[in-house]
Amino acid sequence: MYKRYIITVFIFFLLTSAYQTQLQAQNFERLRNEMVEKQIKDRGIQSKTVLEAMRAVPRHLFVPQDLQSYAYQDSPLPIGLEQTISQPYIVAYMTEHLKPVKRMKILEIGTGSGYQAAILGHLGCEVYTIELLEELAARATKVLTELGFSNVKVRCGNGYAGWSEEAPFDAIIVTAAPDKIPEALIEQLKDGGKMIIPVGSIHAIQSLKLITKKKGRITEENLLPVRFVPMVEH
Repeated sequence: MYKRYIITVFIFFLLTSAYQTQLQAQNFERLRNEMVEKQIKDRGIQSKTVLEAMRAVPRHLFVPQDLQSYAYQDSPLPIGLEQTISQPYIVAYMTEHLKPVKRMKILEIGTGSGYQAAILGHLGCEVYTIELLEELAARATKVLTELGFSNVKVRCGNGYAGWSEEAPFDAIIVTAAPDKIPEALIEQLKDGGKMIIPVGSIHAIQSLKLITKKKGRITEENLLPVRFVPMVEH
């Protein structure tokens, strides 16, 4: 009799837990859709594929568990080690300006949480992403693997050096701010390719730049004033 009672209680616990998980998942989906409509689409992001990716990728899984309820707010969030996950709008904005398509080969500098890489991976890009901090690289790799992003490869290393073995890249996206554009990244950008990168000191307003490489010549376009964590070499 006692054994049957224990089994009944255990089954009830499992069913209750599953129901709560389902409700939480539905709530996150609702918040994610609201994020896309109010924070991203209403601010002018028009790419249907980018909007779909932002709806699909579960941003809350890329932040610490105690901050998951804030994952779809209109702000960056801390992810530990003095690093952040970017504001959703900025992720969408930078992605749209790269004009990603399936099988595009993209280098990301500053993996961080792995969220930006996941957005590009969802769009079918071949993503090579570099993170300086070993703990963050390992954490991002775990989440990306669990979500099935086999087209995203993570390396722990110095972003200033790029990923020369896989160069050239169709596009480069940098999610930390150097004082000036690293020459190695320009060299690893394919002719006709684009790079989006914040440039400037953390103590001043940085400029988000769109770099285009054409016939060996570089053009720069200033897009937005931004504030990113600094890009460091070690």
